[in-house]
Amino acid sequence: MPKLSDRVNTFTDSVIRRMTRISDEYDAINLSQGFPDFDPPRELLDALAKVAYAGPHQYSVTFGAPNFREALAGKVSRTLGRKINPETELCITCGGTEAMMAAMMTVCNPGDRVMVFSPFYENYGADAILSGADPIYIPLVPPEYNFDIRLIEDGFKSGAKAIIICNPSNPCGKVFSREELAEIGSLALKYDAFVITDEVYEHMVYAPNVHTAMASLPGMFENTITCNSLSKTYSITGWRLGYLCGPEWVIENAKKVHDFLTVGAAAPLQEAAAVGLSFPESYYEDLNKLYTKKRNYFLKGLDGIGLKHNEPQGTYFVMLDISDFLKLPQFKGYSDLEFCEWMIKNIGVAAVPGSSFFREPVNNLIRLHFARQQSTLDEALNRLGKMAELLEEQK
Repeated sequence: MPKLSDRVNTFTDSVIRRMTRISDEYDAINLSQGFPDFDPPRELLDALAKVAYAGPHQYSVTFGAPNFREALAGKVSRTLGRKINPETELCITCGGTEAMMAAMMTVCNPGDRVMVFSPFYENYGADAILSGADPIYIPLVPPEYNFDIRLIEDGFKSGAKAIIICNPSNPCGKVFSREELAEIGSLALKYDAFVITDEVYEHMVYAPNVHTAMASLPGMFENTITCNSLSKTYSITGWRLGYLCGPEWVIENAKKVHDFLTVGAAAPLQEAAAVGLSFPESYYEDLNKLYTKKRNYFLKGLDGIGLKHNEPQGTYFVMLDISDFLKLPQFKGYSDLEFCEWMIKNIGVAAVPGSSFFREPVNNLIRLHFARQQSTLDEALNRLGKMAELLEEQK
């Protein structure tokens, strides 16, 4: 048999998406893969209905339809506090996933080193491998998920070309403070390196925490490549609309990578989604209130049934500590993956094993999300309560 590429043996399929497939098989409540079970804003749906007949249905400009980029530039300009040129400083991609892949392939030569915080969104490790880069993992230490800035400087000293920052962070919900970002940014400037940010959860940040865009900090725009998407902000994860934002000389080259990766994002969906980019600031304030309410409700529910968890500062994810369960005789020798599979089959709730996010040997954490309707969260908590009963039986 012909030999396959060596790189395909260096990472697995997505554990998150695998959990969804198992969840579907057993008709469990899917709190693993992070997508809402409620509709996008009505304005987007109405616009999509019109586009279905009026078009466009053919290719748009490869790096994004002009009206979509124009609307997006307005939104991003407000976030960064600087005027973004829609022709030269934006590239529309097929979701934030492609945005990150395009950024990595634009920046990295084979053998370059890239720093990644651990825990990390599982795509980052594969992105590094596919782009030929060698990842350097910087621990975010539970339960506060703090980091040692000295390790980041060591990484840059060793020749790291870039650092990837997910802010707010999937899976742990950490929101990087302005001071933390400024420290990292100053090192990137000192060592003439890039900061690649993933900011898809920018509007899901819980008081008193505040989202700060790295590219908005003094002197950082030229060294920052921002990856983002519309998926979470407008509850349209299936529309696959993302973007890159950065200095012209970077985006000019990222457009070439994007062109040969996917040609372009779906033209009719860009047309429909452009409506959302013109929403007033009150939309984002209401979105934040919605997710703040969901977070508080879900965490209170977990507390009520006695399940240990962190308190996310942002995103819609929460990390559950299953250490007490793994001490029970029936789970002796279980990995977190096996425990998640047991949960799906016996409790009817799907989670993601934390080991898929950590470089370190972490086996006691699993990730749940709360981007669900109230009735779904109620039923999930009811089922998780049955799981908590196992601990009571052992007392």
